[in-house]
Amino acid sequence: MSTLPPRAGRRCHNAVNPLHSTIYFSPDLGREFARIGIDDPGAVYFACRAAAFGAVGPGTVTAAFYNFNHDLVARHLPAVWSVASPQAVLDARLRAADATLRRLLGEEAIASAELAEAAELALRATEACTRHARPLHAAHADLPTPEEPHLAYWHAATLLREHRGDGHLAALLSAGLDPVEALVSHTATGKGMNPRWLLSTRGWEQSDWDEAEDRLRERGILDGGGELTEAGAALRAELEDATDRMDRAPYEHLGAQGVARLTELSRGFLMTAGAAGAFPDGLTGRG
Repeated sequence: MSTLPPRAGRRCHNAVNPLHSTIYFSPDLGREFARIGIDDPGAVYFACRAAAFGAVGPGTVTAAFYNFNHDLVARHLPAVWSVASPQAVLDARLRAADATLRRLLGEEAIASAELAEAAELALRATEACTRHARPLHAAHADLPTPEEPHLAYWHAATLLREHRGDGHLAALLSAGLDPVEALVSHTATGKGMNPRWLLSTRGWEQSDWDEAEDRLRERGILDGGGELTEAGAALRAELEDATDRMDRAPYEHLGAQGVARLTELSRGFLMTAGAAGAFPDGLTGRG
């Protein structure tokens, strides 16, 4: 039986995860990867997130990332590993995370007791994460924890993000949502990424999106206007609840007081980062 308030783990994840995600929108990532010879944005993303696996091919990444077109993945992998080794990519990624967090949070926050506390709490939560059936989390869990608190916090955020994400993919499979249907139905909640952004980064065409909408209408998940039906809203709610259940262990391990404190601290850092321009305009929403 859970000892946490309802959805406390989800709220904590929603505060911690974006601090990890800032790197994907950071000019620092592009600069660091250009230094090792990787300058295509798609290659940067796939190499950045997949390097913990080693020099894998496209099949592994398509499976683990779920909602990307395999043809797009195969355009960059395994070719990118002939440009830079996975270790060189991991080193460049950590340099980019360092530069990004220093730029977004400021040196005072980087050196603060609050950030050190957040790192300690987040790392403690990861102690209860599990590797089985969680490939992205397991690969990152094998990486060393950086010594500097802001990078240790970023590393822990990565572990917590991928732990929840791996579980979420199991929930999507159980719900019978293919990669594009997952994207379409999430966007229909109003909380997902903008369709234009998704189409430009995931490798799908507008026709793929339209066909997925048609399939979801046939299942009664979307209505004629592309909005979630009552059944569709219930499906998306159950997806998040199922993900919560599979992601409960790290937050139960941290305890209610620790979860509340990590959420509080992370929200403060997230607000600072957001105000500093961490995320592009128009990233989320239906328009």
